Amino acid sequence: MSKEPVAIVGIGQTKHVAARHDVSIAGLVREAAARALADAELTWADIDAVVIGKAPDFFEGVMMPELYLADALGAVGKPMLRVHTAGSVGGSTALVASNLVAARVHRTVLTLAFEKQSESNAMWGLSLPVPFQQPLLAGAGGFFAPHVRAYMRRTGAPDTVGSLVAYKDRRNALKNPYAHLHEHDITLEKVQASPMLWDPIRYSETCPSSDGACAMILTDRAGAARSPKPAAWVHGGAMRSEPTLFAGKDFVSPQAGKDCAADVYRQAGVTDPRREIDAVEMYVPFSWYEPMWLENLGFAAEGEGWKLTEAGVTELDGDLPVNPSGGVLSTNPIGASGMIRFAEAALQVRGQAGEHQVPDARRALGHAYGGGAQFFAMWLVGAQEPTS
Repeated sequence: MSKEPVAIVGIGQTKHVAARHDVSIAGLVREAAARALADAELTWADIDAVVIGKAPDFFEGVMMPELYLADALGAVGKPMLRVHTAGSVGGSTALVASNLVAARVHRTVLTLAFEKQSESNAMWGLSLPVPFQQPLLAGAGGFFAPHVRAYMRRTGAPDTVGSLVAYKDRRNALKNPYAHLHEHDITLEKVQASPMLWDPIRYSETCPSSDGACAMILTDRAGAARSPKPAAWVHGGAMRSEPTLFAGKDFVSPQAGKDCAADVYRQAGVTDPRREIDAVEMYVPFSWYEPMWLENLGFAAEGEGWKLTEAGVTELDGDLPVNPSGGVLSTNPIGASGMIRFAEAALQVRGQAGEHQVPDARRALGHAYGGGAQFFAMWLVGAQEPTS
């Protein structure tokens, strides 16, 4: 039996900020879910199941929050699933929801991911004690900076590339009303003059700490036919993982990322991603990961990713716009960051991305990664229902 086509018919986000003191976690997630329902012109009664995701529970100190959030999300008496794959969880959560519809287990599913980082300290929460990792890494940036250095050595990339990415994404964020950072006075010189945190990563080349939630309504072909607005259709989706550490692991371009992208392209019938994909929402928490992931995802040959960035290919008006929403560099409620990438890709092909809309976007890729670059989740969405 063939899979049921899956459509995204509703998308909702909160305004992402440093601290949402005005709402509880329940209030935060309900805000995003209500906006997704309003976008789909559906009610809580139309939802058959809820799939929720977030990053580690110790970030807020609320264990198994999905249990107390069931009421806020209209899930009382309905199936509710929790997903956790570190920073990639927002993407994985959307894929679990998509698979439930594709397998005809449920017809219409609400999927949501969130983080309320103001109720925690994620940097030190991610700094595990000896003997689990080496001392004084001070958060994710300390873990990933050596991998960036390895990329620079391997490719000969000049040290200006990271600042070009950050300058681009922060300017894109100014066109996105939901983005956390709106730096109206941003300049390339300001990015390059910002303090060095983890050599070669500067302060302005890192993601913020955000409170926020993102929700989507996924439904089947019949549900899409009833939708008053254009749907985004799932053309392919996949998750892959690998150990954090193993002999021969390539931290610059993890095999799991390559395999995940290859599977998505196979499902979608994509043979030349650079030419066949119109926009990319890529998980870039530190600016150097744009050129690194351009290679990992097959948009550039090995060693050539930084050249695309430097040439302006990834600008909003370039051949391959990357993170037109401003990306993780401008908004980072960790548990939701991957789902925001997936949702923003769907907004692009629905033609509903507002000022950061890529003209005539027909296919867009959403990408998320997590942990020590060991968890990957991706989907490719299109404006037309897939043919097979």
